[in-house]
Amino acid sequence: MGVIQTISDWDKSAFFFLNGFHSDLMDNVMALFTLTSTWIIFYGVTLYLIIRKYGRKSIPVIISLVLIILFSDQIANLLKHGVMRLRPSQDPAVKPLAHIFFTTGGLYGFVSAHAANAFAFATFSALLFRSRGYTIFIYPWACLIAYTRIYLGVHYPGDILGGILLGTLVGWSVFRLLLLAEDRAFPVHPYQRNKLTHNELEVIVITATMVVFFTVSTVVLLLQNDLL
Repeated sequence: MGVIQTISDWDKSAFFFLNGFHSDLMDNVMALFTLTSTWIIFYGVTLYLIIRKYGRKSIPVIISLVLIILFSDQIANLLKHGVMRLRPSQDPAVKPLAHIFFTTGGLYGFVSAHAANAFAFATFSALLFRSRGYTIFIYPWACLIAYTRIYLGVHYPGDILGGILLGTLVGWSVFRLLLLAEDRAFPVHPYQRNKLTHNELEVIVITATMVVFFTVSTVVLLLQNDLL
């Protein structure tokens, strides 16, 4: 119990440190960044490039994307109700000292489904595209999504680390299943041979950058006009 308590104390200390950087601008920006709907154009462009790249052979990839979100999200929920660790926003001893914005979330927090989903997508897509530039881009993006959960006060860093491990494992496992299906269905191995091109990488990065710019600009404009 001593070791577990020590780890828990470290986790709470790290939470208070990482949760302590806040402002009106960042509160609203992080609340938007944590929403899946904010990134719908980014996901849509990525899906479009996959369909254009593989044609009819994109169907197994799309099925795989659905599976990674389904698996990571559901396993995360099972772990939450199995471990039953209170979120900081639900812990009576932590909540008064934390900066909680936007939502308090459900009762339990280990592991973070947001972090699991983001890293499952990042891992699977990085393995699929096999582009160093994309990998350098997508993992910081996943870290941003994960950090929003600490910033908003609904997860401890330990919840995030658990979600990262879960999501990475799910993304890797589903990709291996995709390669197994590829060996059986497509003798030319389209997923292993067809890397992400530089132009396709630019489209993805520019789209994500535009989402960030538009989100931040909108929040700034609303704050300047006292609409938030």
